Amino acid sequence: MLRLRLITAMVLVPLVVWGVLALPTPTFAAAVAAVLVLGAWEWARLIPLPVLPLRLGFALLAAVLLYALWDSGWSVTAREPLLLAGVVWWLLALAWLTRADWSRGRMLVKGLVAAPALVPAWIALIALHGTGQGGYWVLYLLVLVWVADSAAYFSGRRFGRRKLAPRISPGKTWEGVAGALLACTLLATAVSLVPAWSGRQQLLFVLLNLVAVALSIVGDLFISALKRQVGVKDSGRLIPGHGGVLDRIDSLLAAPPVFVGGLLYLGLMPD
Repeated sequence: MLRLRLITAMVLVPLVVWGVLALPTPTFAAAVAAVLVLGAWEWARLIPLPVLPLRLGFALLAAVLLYALWDSGWSVTAREPLLLAGVVWWLLALAWLTRADWSRGRMLVKGLVAAPALVPAWIALIALHGTGQGGYWVLYLLVLVWVADSAAYFSGRRFGRRKLAPRISPGKTWEGVAGALLACTLLATAVSLVPAWSGRQQLLFVLLNLVAVALSIVGDLFISALKRQVGVKDSGRLIPGHGGVLDRIDSLLAAPPVFVGGLLYLGLMPD
C-alpha cells in the first residue's frame, strides 16, 4: 500500500504543480471544477444517496452550477459574497461538529451544504490564480495546507496526548494542531518577507494563514464526520492508495475562501 501511495504521489504532485503554474486561468478553472465534480460524486455517496442515478444527478447538478457561475460572470461579479458564504459555512460546520448530536443529520441538509463547501473553494482558487503571479500564490496555498497536514500528523504521532475529536477522527490531537500552527507560522513568516509589505501587513498575513489553517482542520473533520456517519474509511477509490478525491481535498475546501477573502479584505491581494 505504501508503495502504491508513493507511486501515485510521484505522478500526481508534478501534474498538479504543472497545472497550477502552466495552465491559463480559464483552463485551470475547468480543471478544478472537474475535480470538484468528482468530489460531488463522492459527496453523494456520503449523504448517502442510495442509487446510482441519484448520485450521477447530484454530480451533474454540481457541474451545471459551476458552469452557470462561470458563464454568467458571477464567479467574478459575486466573488466577495460567495467567499463570505464559504467562510460562514465553515464556521457553522465547526459549530455543528462541537454539538453532542453531530452524528444526526438529514440527507437533504447534507446534500444542500455541498454548495457552500465546494463552490467558494472554486471561486477562491480561480480568483487567486487570475492575479499576477497567481499560479505561485495558488501553489503556496496548496503547500501551506500540505505542511499543516504533515506537521499535524508527525507532531501528533510524537507528542499527541489529548484527542481533538475522538468521536469523529480518533487519530487527531491538540498537539497535532499546535504542530500544524507552528509549522505554518514559520512558513508564512518566511513568505511574508518576499512582497514589499510593511511590518503590520506581514503580521496580518501570518495571522490570516493561521486562520486558514485552523479552518482547513475543520474541513478535514467535517468530511471525516460524513464518512463516519455512513461507516466508510475513504470517500472513494478514485486515487490509488489514497482513497477518494474528498480524502485529498477536504482541507482544501475550507482554507481557500478564508485565505483569499482575507487577502481581499486586508488589501494584500496580488495585483
